[in-house]
Amino acid sequence: MSKDLPSSEKLQLAFEACTALAGWPDAPLEEPPDPASQAAARLHQCNARLWIQEDLARRRHAPDRELVENKRAIDRLNQERNDLIERYDELAWDALSPGMAPAARLNSETPGQMVDRLSILTLKIAAMGVQAARADVGADHRQRCADRAARLAQQRADLASCLDALLAECLAGTARFKVYKQYKMYNDPALNPSLYGETSSA
Repeated sequence: MSKDLPSSEKLQLAFEACTALAGWPDAPLEEPPDPASQAAARLHQCNARLWIQEDLARRRHAPDRELVENKRAIDRLNQERNDLIERYDELAWDALSPGMAPAARLNSETPGQMVDRLSILTLKIAAMGVQAARADVGADHRQRCADRAARLAQQRADLASCLDALLAECLAGTARFKVYKQYKMYNDPALNPSLYGETSSA
């Protein structure tokens, strides 16, 4: 990624690095060259792993022990996902905040949250594509999934346009965002009553 690109284009390339990983983990993965692209790529990888664990957690005939392991993996990955969204937002803030006027329109969603949604849409499109290509189901199922994949692709294109617009407006000083912290409590032994209560009663 060229250092002379405008900040908004650098962050847009970071989003493109994210969506290019739709085939992960089957496709080979190269480490992106800059911090924003790395954060986007790692967020996409995290969402891909989370997708797998969410599927496994919904098995109806798996041993309870395996489902507990799936649930704990989901908790860990959700925390990692949250941390990576915040990391992307910090990088976006560093790149764009010099141009953001205090009186500019405040966007309710951050660039990191938008990249996260784009990543999930990319995974949905890939999953629907798999369903649309199945040989063990009827034509109705395949067509329904192909139609859904097309609609999801339109959603992703629309959201990508919204991200483009937000980055450009921040660079121009007509929009701004804040770096929010989610302060997830359920994984923190000091903040989750079920965890610190368990420790004190042990």
